Amino acid sequence: MQQVKHAIRLGVLQPGDQLPTAREVVDRLAINPNTVLKAYRDLERQGLAVGRPGLGTFVQGTLGVATVAAQDETRRELDRVVQAGRAAGLDREDVKALFAAVLNEVFREDST
Repeated sequence: MQQVKHAIRLGVLQPGDQLPTAREVVDRLAINPNTVLKAYRDLERQGLAVGRPGLGTFVQGTLGVATVAAQDETRRELDRVVQAGRAAGLDREDVKALFAAVLNEVFREDST
């Protein structure tokens, strides 16, 4: 489900695009069919997909314009921070470790 949401966020999947069948996902990822069906139902509940009997599951919604704008702004800010780290002599692994640490701290605070 997260992969589908990510593809919608990036514009890779657009409304009307058909998602792979549950069988295709199961064969490709070797996961339980019930997991795939539950994920598709969750996407439908969130208004991001619609199942059409006999045809498949299709992307229905998008993640709002506000979400896209927020992502664009965040990406620009992340780019600025990464460039500053690189200019300060940090390598890719240093930046990844710092980013992961900050991300974990911020989201840990959200869950408490």
